[in-house]
Amino acid sequence: MRAARLNRTSWPAPARPVRIVHIGLGNFARAHQAWYTMAADPDREWGIAAFTGRGPGAAEALAPQQGLYTLIERGPVEDQLSIVDVLQDARPGTDVGALIAAVAAPGTCVVTLTVTEAGYAGTGAESVPGRLALALGQRRMSGSGPLAVVSCDNLHANGELLRARTLAAADNPLGEWIEREVSFVSTSVDRITPRVTAEDRALAERELGLIDAAPVVTEPFTDWVLCGEFPAGRPEWERAGARFVTDIEPWELRKLWLLNGGHSLLAYLGLVRGHATVADAVADRELVAALHEFWDLAGRYLPTGVDLDLPAYRAQLLERFENARIGYPLLQIADDGFDKLRVRVVPVIEAAAAAGMPAAPAMRIVEAWARWLSADPERAQTDQNARVLRRVLGSRGGDDTIRGLIELLEIE
Repeated sequence: MRAARLNRTSWPAPARPVRIVHIGLGNFARAHQAWYTMAADPDREWGIAAFTGRGPGAAEALAPQQGLYTLIERGPVEDQLSIVDVLQDARPGTDVGALIAAVAAPGTCVVTLTVTEAGYAGTGAESVPGRLALALGQRRMSGSGPLAVVSCDNLHANGELLRARTLAAADNPLGEWIEREVSFVSTSVDRITPRVTAEDRALAERELGLIDAAPVVTEPFTDWVLCGEFPAGRPEWERAGARFVTDIEPWELRKLWLLNGGHSLLAYLGLVRGHATVADAVADRELVAALHEFWDLAGRYLPTGVDLDLPAYRAQLLERFENARIGYPLLQIADDGFDKLRVRVVPVIEAAAAAGMPAAPAMRIVEAWARWLSADPERAQTDQNARVLRRVLGSRGGDDTIRGLIELLEIE
């Protein structure tokens, strides 16, 4: 007999009032912000209405499940499964009308985003900042009051960047209202979340006795650092371990350069050596040596004045990378390398250059990316900047292609 589908009938879960709107309904958001919100909300006062980013797939899988899904925390030895029930509504990002209505609703206090580095490009109505400006315009017209917008993407000063892009998409009266009524919160987020496999879906069905078309796999570790104001209130995320700070830069750069930059190093250097996952790559002594050289370089240029405890953080990163049961694919990390390198690696090169010091360990990553793309130009097709990359890949050859790709990064 076929198992029943996971939903609020087969797994009773009372509704929560929607007070958060999320843009970018992917695996990471469901393993991170949604998990924090549920863990910090025992009184069930904060529900989330979420909209997808690039495609409708997540909404199509979650809508029949009434927002419920299984979170599989995959440790080095065993899995821990739980049901996340904080998601109240899941819709495709193309449903702009529903997004506008959700943001304008008087009960909405917070808008969060995980739209990847590429999601901040552009200001037109089809862009994320453009859609957010439209929604905020309706909120202004509705008199629904202030709220906080929280960027959770791997970008330097992500809240300030989103603020600038949103204001650029707004007319003068709306821009003035946004400046007065809307806070933009910067964050540093961290939780490795690989793609889900058929085996993961089978595990969820076997353990729950229910069919879950949208489980999420993640590591036990999680981290969230936030900096900014919440004029309409927020969940007590600190109850789940989140930290609120007055200066986000040291924390975000530590994470962007060491974790994300380390991932890019392992991806581009590891793929050409035949490795498939992060765990495979860190079992390679030469790659671990390259990783430590890059971390040594990046660590020299992190902001001072805050105890970032870099030795402990680096040891923790290695322990996480070695979790072979996560199986984080290097190809997944390699996707959208152009935008990723601009925030993970290029700033390290520029910081070293500004100090008059060599940056070979970081340049090695950039060169490996360029060689990886030039070896098979079809790899550029999945990059958000495919059109720009194709112009170089199609017009040059050999070392000229390598140089052309590196020049696109505009390293100062």
